[in-house]
Amino acid sequence: MDTKQTSFRILMFPWLAHGHVFPFFELSKKLLSKKNFHIYFCSTAINIDSINNSLQKNLSDFSIEFVELHLPSLPELPPHYHTTKNVPPNLMPTLMQAFQMSSSSFSTIISNLKPDLLIYDAFQPWAAKLASSQGIPAVYFATSGATILSFFHHFHTHGNDNFPFPAIYHRDYEKKDMKAETGSIKVEDAAEGFAFGIFKQSHDIVLIKTCKGLEEKYIDYLSILCQRKMVPVGPLVAEAKNEEENSEIKKWLSTKDQFSTVYVSFGSENYLSKEQMEEIAAGLELINVNFIWVVRFHDGNAVGIDESLPEGFLERVKERGKILQGWAPQAEILAHSSMGGFMSHCGWSSVMESIYFGVPLIAMPLKIDQPINTRLVVEGGAALEIVRDDDGLFRAEEVAKAIKMVVLEKSSGEGLRAKAMELSQKMKMEEEETINEAADQLWQICMKNHDIVQSS
Repeated sequence: MDTKQTSFRILMFPWLAHGHVFPFFELSKKLLSKKNFHIYFCSTAINIDSINNSLQKNLSDFSIEFVELHLPSLPELPPHYHTTKNVPPNLMPTLMQAFQMSSSSFSTIISNLKPDLLIYDAFQPWAAKLASSQGIPAVYFATSGATILSFFHHFHTHGNDNFPFPAIYHRDYEKKDMKAETGSIKVEDAAEGFAFGIFKQSHDIVLIKTCKGLEEKYIDYLSILCQRKMVPVGPLVAEAKNEEENSEIKKWLSTKDQFSTVYVSFGSENYLSKEQMEEIAAGLELINVNFIWVVRFHDGNAVGIDESLPEGFLERVKERGKILQGWAPQAEILAHSSMGGFMSHCGWSSVMESIYFGVPLIAMPLKIDQPINTRLVVEGGAALEIVRDDDGLFRAEEVAKAIKMVVLEKSSGEGLRAKAMELSQKMKMEEEETINEAADQLWQICMKNHDIVQSS
């Protein structure tokens, strides 16, 4: 078969979180640049709108067609809540339930499109089964890293045996938090362990958003545990959007010295308590550094910035601090020469971006995978972790101490930046090779399945 004349159709089906939707979309664009694929991208209307709003180019520049997934109509879950962004925490289990109930909608989609391959996410092993029943191979794409997956898979497989890499562990309070976080989430195949049944559904390989320069030993261990070849696809960092609306931020950053500024952001789906925000604000006041802080409130929270921060804080820091509400051009900010550190929850996409741009992390992990992601980058020498106190809070004095070590103290700061830059260079050197390998692997799966269908 002439590969120049052949086109294979891939159906992308991510979970409804932005931290899943956008890596799936970036992977789609990368694959299209390597092979003659046509991609269908399946998600809810609000997520499709979000992607369209983020595009620098017209969708016609890509061979991508959006396909709307219809969630069942639930009175407490109107369409603008058909995404994890801005959903009140108490409605997350309802959103998950609605997603699981969308299997009939997805079954119709896959029957109508008849793609050559399905790439699916962790929360819907049923999608892989539906594809398989129609003779369509399915490949799992893990938007989290190999370290967290191998950590949980190890304990699922080996019980309480020690994880073979001692730098990676959970603190006692994190174990309790994990039980609380996952206890309300019911996923098909839960009896096989959260997110592990999906490995068995994956055809020969598993795609994973990572690079060997950062996670090689964990990639290898995960491959042994789940008996699938792990195929890294790189960091999937989106191109920075060079838009007029960001010019004020860039102008402000350009007035700051090299490595003098801290970027503070806890992702699009984490909401800090008023008490925690006050502690961070107090920590930023204790230490004389420049900062950009992105603050977010979920839809059900009417509290504004002024009410959430110490009285007079905004006035006192106005020369060296910038507060943004809701959204910030994170890639552009991290790429700026004034960046000296990224105070982050250490969600996987934020870790990837920070390392990609060579910015050391000031880690304040909140939940689920974030503590393990933190320890991975600490092990790599590019992060400093702030530990919570007995009340579960990151205290002002510890925040100030960490910023001082990363940004102001020459010896520790230079060492962290050097390690971050070293990891960045490894990541960028691998980037092209990894996506080429992933595209080749997927093409071969499509070719083999096509040959089987043709011969039957």
